[in-house]
Amino acid sequence: MYKYTQLDQALVQERVDQYRDQLTRNLSGELSDEDFRPLRLQNGLYIQRHAPMLRVAIPYGLLSSVQLHALAEIAEKYDRGYAHFSTRQNIQYNWPTLESSADILQDLAKVEMHAIQTSGNCIRNITSDQFAGVAADEILDPRPYCEILRQWSTFHPEFAHLPRKFKIAVSASKEDRAATSFHDIGLFIVKNDAGEIGLRVLVGGGLGRTPIVGSVIREFLPWQHMMSYCEAVLRVYNRHGRRDNMYKARIKILVKALGAEEFARQVEAEFKYSENGPSTLTEAEMNRVRSHFTDRTYPTRPAIEFDTSDKAFTRWRERNVKAHKVEGYNAVVLSLKPNNVAPGDATTEQLHFVADLAEQYSFGEIRVSHEQNLILADVAQEDLKAVWEALKTQGLATPNIGLLTDIIACPGGDFCALANAKSIPIANAIQNKFDDLDYLYDLGDIQLNISGCMNSCGHHHVGHIGILGVDKDGDEWYQISLGGSDGSTLGGYKPAVAKIIGPSFSAAQVPDVIEKIINTYVAQRTPGEHLIETVQRIGIIPFKEAVYPPKVH
Repeated sequence: MYKYTQLDQALVQERVDQYRDQLTRNLSGELSDEDFRPLRLQNGLYIQRHAPMLRVAIPYGLLSSVQLHALAEIAEKYDRGYAHFSTRQNIQYNWPTLESSADILQDLAKVEMHAIQTSGNCIRNITSDQFAGVAADEILDPRPYCEILRQWSTFHPEFAHLPRKFKIAVSASKEDRAATSFHDIGLFIVKNDAGEIGLRVLVGGGLGRTPIVGSVIREFLPWQHMMSYCEAVLRVYNRHGRRDNMYKARIKILVKALGAEEFARQVEAEFKYSENGPSTLTEAEMNRVRSHFTDRTYPTRPAIEFDTSDKAFTRWRERNVKAHKVEGYNAVVLSLKPNNVAPGDATTEQLHFVADLAEQYSFGEIRVSHEQNLILADVAQEDLKAVWEALKTQGLATPNIGLLTDIIACPGGDFCALANAKSIPIANAIQNKFDDLDYLYDLGDIQLNISGCMNSCGHHHVGHIGILGVDKDGDEWYQISLGGSDGSTLGGYKPAVAKIIGPSFSAAQVPDVIEKIINTYVAQRTPGEHLIETVQRIGIIPFKEAVYPPKVH
């Protein structure tokens, strides 16, 4: 767990003091709303449909129990008793008052947290694998690399006003659990034939209005050049990225326009100016940062042979308990997707509870996944049943991880001012339609993602089933797509953008449409085949024919 230095703490406190002065001047009328707008956005404060929304950064999705307690207290003191975990490993408060925003930032600073650069056209929160450091399939722990990128990008003056927001994800595992191919820069930590550590660099990935899989521009970059190479990428983007049209301002549009080969050529040319310069990482600097993430000494725990006669516990272990690099331990996923709850929401009581549980069973740390669930990463196998029993008391033990009801969804039209349609009621209607666990288990792994608008905060483009809210003459409709993949194992490690199956549907029609898609999958699948594999094998036409009635001539 990275601990702030005195410099870190001073920087964050100075920003809180600066923002408090700006807020005070705005509330007194000295500073206009127009002039205040970019200042509040630099501190993560939006004005949404009903109230301000504050987005708080959780760097690479890692929290201490102290921090989670603080987040719970903020939800209780300044909000309505709950908070929302987003697909960017952030946490969002939907009902704070503008007047309280400086006090919230002060409370965050006390526990080494902030909302800096969670909005605006700058480098946003650095994201990574939620199992980083404990995953059995990773080359090394990517969190020190993420932390270096966080320190480098925070308050970086050259990249504070980019053409558009900029997102970086890092993965060091065989399986990409961070949707790395759909980020402005995706960094895969790799090892070459000589055993040297380096980075495979992708650029120009993204979702939104123009979904694109990132292009590889460097197969192997020595890790020492991570910062200087990212600087080169950002300089080319900052120089040539469009600022006249926000819909064409992301780096993916520039890479598409130039072509990946030409973009790479320009980056390499820029990189030559800074290669081996001051931004070059040294072993000493890497070790300094890595020392904050020293490998934990795990007490020896026995590997457990579980009794499978307890069906409910067995189901939970099959879906919510994940492999760990140390024998006798597992990572446990806490589902924030029970029926009739907004996906990713957690109450004050649940947050406090999880923080206490992490103290008792998981070295006081909690992870946040881009699938909007929480993780206890270091649970001894002999404690699994006690953890399960405890989670059940708070509604956090729903055994649906990776199933159809583990839905990724943005807050949608219930909160977001940009949304064309609501996401939460659609998610809940689908969950209620498919509430038979036996059937869900028979269906197997299915990713269903919902976005309330083209900004794709629900990552609908990479869902095996994607649902997009659209506006038609002032009414809310929903477009269905199939075959998306975020690059994880289930999709065959191949990131892919889903294909739209046809005209959109009303909210009331969506659950039945999903049922027809599922029925088609069940009828067409081969033994052991997942939905995404069936779609990849037979295409979308059979699903389309099942959903849309034949035209009468």
